Amino acid sequence: MNVGVAHSEVNPNTRVMNSRGMWLTYALGVGMLHIVLLSIPFFSVPVAWTLTNVIHNLGMYVFLHAVKGTPFETPDQGRARLLTHWEQLDYGVQFTSSRKFFTISPIILYFLTSFYTKYDPTHFILNTASLLTVLIPKLPQLHGVRIFGINKY
Repeated sequence: MNVGVAHSEVNPNTRVMNSRGMWLTYALGVGMLHIVLLSIPFFSVPVAWTLTNVIHNLGMYVFLHAVKGTPFETPDQGRARLLTHWEQLDYGVQFTSSRKFFTISPIILYFLTSFYTKYDPTHFILNTASLLTVLIPKLPQLHGVRIFGINKY
């Protein structure tokens, strides 16, 4: 029995990324992170861009691919408890607009970072590794797959 539940979704986690203004808020948050990092006096521009990219991708990995479950009480018999936020997004339907946005945004940030670091090999390796850690879990073939049993429970 869901007494006091104020939403009409079975699992609000499935639609939160499609809510009004979410994409703009996300982009502004990444922009603010970059401005804060640029304002630190001993960071050069390439270091600030690389840190922006790495912090963004680390946050995206943790919040979308590592944390499982939902903060809401759901009447789905505990199915959402076993899924990451990315797997719950849009009820698991692949290639929706929100999934495309959250797949393209780290790629765009990666291109910007690579350009502003002038393709320095050290920065390039760090940024590429960081990008791969958020793109590989987003592949449709890895939906619900736990590699080596990591994050199984």
